[in-house]
Amino acid sequence: MSAFPRPETTARESLIVLSTDSALVETLQVLGHDHDVFTVGAESDLAAQLIAEHAGVAILDAASVTTAIEKLTDRLKSQFPDLVLIVAGGVDDQSALAAQITNGTVYRFLHKPVSEQRVRLFVEAAWRRHGQEHSGVADIMATTMILPPKRSASNLPPALLVGGGAAIGALALLAVWLALRKPDVPQSATAGAGSGSASLATARDEVMEGLLARADKAFAAGAYVSPAEENAADLYRQALRRNANDPRAGEGLEKIIDKLLSGAEEQLLAQRVDEAQKLTDQARAIKPDHVRVAFLTAQIGKERERAVLMQARQAAAGGNLEQAIAVLDGASRQNGRSTLVAEARRELEQKKYDERVNEYLRKSTDKMRRGDLIEPAQDNARFYIESARAIAPNDANVRQAERQLGDRLVTEARKALTAGNAEQADRWIQAAAETGVSRDDIGSLTREQQRVRTTVKADAMARLALLFNQRMTQGRVVDPTGDSAKFYLAQLAQSDATHPSTVLARQTFATRSLDEARGAVRKQDYVSARRWITEAHDAGADDASIADLNRDISSAQDPAKRSADVIAAGLLQRTRYVAPDFPTNARTRGLSGWVDVQFTVRSDGTTTDVAIVGAEPVGIFEQAATEAVKKWHYRPVVRDGQTVDQLARVRVRFSLQQ
Repeated sequence: MSAFPRPETTARESLIVLSTDSALVETLQVLGHDHDVFTVGAESDLAAQLIAEHAGVAILDAASVTTAIEKLTDRLKSQFPDLVLIVAGGVDDQSALAAQITNGTVYRFLHKPVSEQRVRLFVEAAWRRHGQEHSGVADIMATTMILPPKRSASNLPPALLVGGGAAIGALALLAVWLALRKPDVPQSATAGAGSGSASLATARDEVMEGLLARADKAFAAGAYVSPAEENAADLYRQALRRNANDPRAGEGLEKIIDKLLSGAEEQLLAQRVDEAQKLTDQARAIKPDHVRVAFLTAQIGKERERAVLMQARQAAAGGNLEQAIAVLDGASRQNGRSTLVAEARRELEQKKYDERVNEYLRKSTDKMRRGDLIEPAQDNARFYIESARAIAPNDANVRQAERQLGDRLVTEARKALTAGNAEQADRWIQAAAETGVSRDDIGSLTREQQRVRTTVKADAMARLALLFNQRMTQGRVVDPTGDSAKFYLAQLAQSDATHPSTVLARQTFATRSLDEARGAVRKQDYVSARRWITEAHDAGADDASIADLNRDISSAQDPAKRSADVIAAGLLQRTRYVAPDFPTNARTRGLSGWVDVQFTVRSDGTTTDVAIVGAEPVGIFEQAATEAVKKWHYRPVVRDGQTVDQLARVRVRFSLQQ
């Protein structure tokens, strides 16, 4: 299929792009082979290009315009009513265009930077919209809220109003939600903890590791929920039942849910509602109370609801009012019963309309009393009010019900904002905007929502900063992995790397790491010193301090400066020997090696100041060698009749053949 559906017009229509963003322009050039794509670099040249190239769709890059973007879109829509507008920009640009997005002046808002897939979906939808308008099936509901009467001698009452425009608006809402949402990216520290747990679990529970390995393999192969018993979801659930404390099984289920729901979102954007429903149901079977499952379910229900209303509208536009009423009856009743009304005189038909309007309004009142304002799909207050409005758009009672619903939606939005729930408030605000609440009220709610988001973020940053400082005070600088100062510093950086709390925490961590490195150098523990230097470097410590520490280590390990005071441990008589433990991970990997250890034999024969001066391979056997040497005893060294301390050095070997 073509990336851009060709509108049914006699002339080839063009896509005009106002932008100086080369990435955006190149993406559109690659996709736009079914339509001529023309790029305009200056706003002053836009109108002439629109006229000259017979434009059907235009994409405006907010960064490339000089006029306020909301004023430019209003002006273009008034000059070119058939032009479908897409605006690309950031969050601030979207806020400025809230009214234009709500009233349909701007058809889609595309968040930058853009992806090829998202551009393709948005432009395809825009051409479909343009094709509908150009063929005379324009979405009148988006502007007048009234369907055009039938143009025939037997002119019937005004045609049934349904939500075609609202359906497209719902997809726009979903596209914006997809662009704004943040993918759940596991913390690096958490991943580290998981791998550590996996290492221990391997030794303890081979069955658990087998389940997880099979689950990971099934996930990699795309076998998320089938075939039976050998799909990733079933295997992760078995692992979770076996050990509820192992986080890997739960993380695996979350990955599956993310894959399924991401696919559902793409299907919904492509208007394949049944496929979206199937994927969402699969995700619900794994975790029924998942937040994204609830969101997708609501969106799918809304799309089905709009499809029913569009079907009724098409029937009414063709003059078949009985069929239109039957469609709405079938949607409002779960058992599928419908009432076919025989043709009769205009007065009788009007009476039937009045009765049906009253029935819908009664149901909407009942749903508002129960709190079912916009859910469940096809059985909520908004659905019944829209159904009543489709029959009698100018009825005073219908308009009153709309105002009452708008007031309730605004109230719910304010409750959510008071509770600090900005995400829930966004859902109510969007529903209120679709219901026709005034721009001033929507603008006020949107500003309050932004304030709440800022407050919630500030509280979260303050909490993370407090936890960071507590762990620093407790000396839990890098351990344990999931509850250390380093862990909370990573969370601060992920939330806002430039926030003052993050900057201060990073400086504090770097300073502490340098101090720990200096202390390790003084103890001649050069392996630990280098690890602390690495932590300091990663935290942004100054290069001069790091260079000084490296020089200190090099100087302390210089054989020319230390060999005169050190003798080979083999020259001393050892009175107690403890063999070093062979590290399990080295044995598993089949590694051998050695460690050069320098230490002091005290006047009482015990060892102290144990330090590593060399190792091969590095980072494997040092700890085992150090622990063993600390337990050795020697016959004290005697000089001039007195026992004295003596520096000694020994190479501790580790071999699987021993």
